[in-house]
Amino acid sequence: MKILLVEDDATTIDYVVKGFTEQGHNIETASDGHQGLLLATSMQYDLIILDRMLPQLDGLKVLAALRATGNQTPVLILSALSHVDERVKGLRAGGDDYMTKPFAFSELLVRAEKLMQRGNSAPAHTELAVGNLVMELLTRKVTLAGHEILLQPKEFQLLKYLMEHPNQVISRTLLFEAVWDYHFDPRTNVIDVHIAKLRRKFEELGFGELIETVRGAGYRLRQGH
Repeated sequence: MKILLVEDDATTIDYVVKGFTEQGHNIETASDGHQGLLLATSMQYDLIILDRMLPQLDGLKVLAALRATGNQTPVLILSALSHVDERVKGLRAGGDDYMTKPFAFSELLVRAEKLMQRGNSAPAHTELAVGNLVMELLTRKVTLAGHEILLQPKEFQLLKYLMEHPNQVISRTLLFEAVWDYHFDPRTNVIDVHIAKLRRKFEELGFGELIETVRGAGYRLRQGH
């Protein structure tokens, strides 16, 4: 596999390069954001490992610019910024995974190989469709029976996860972890509030039963509408 490491710390560079080279992977490096973005947009890689705090161009700006070009190469963010808010920022900016420093190479290797396998398994989908409910992932436009529905960011993420698992009962705990990226107390009603908001928007178009509550189990997006 061909990997790009965008990192300015010499010790980390040596550690990561040595580890991946020993595993038989081809790894190239860039020591600042500008160089990293140039390589990422001009060469084909199976994975990009990206630091957050880089000289010349911040890691999140590199990631945003990369995604703006339509490049969907898996990106694993490797950063000393460990607070949950920082991890969420990285994932929202288009990162596929987030690891904090200090780290064990064994864990980095496993995560990297999983991302590379996922990235090579199928082309990236830009649209989800469940019956006449359609979500355009790049423009974040959602339509139901041809009518556009305006969603708040969390409503969009919640619906996206349900659309990725149509006709499956999704537990509230799983929705917390998938949408909020955090282990909330499952007794909180934040999921119910957001589901209720989605339902009201569907009801306005005559599709109030699209999201089904499965008592004691979770929620299910019904297919076939």
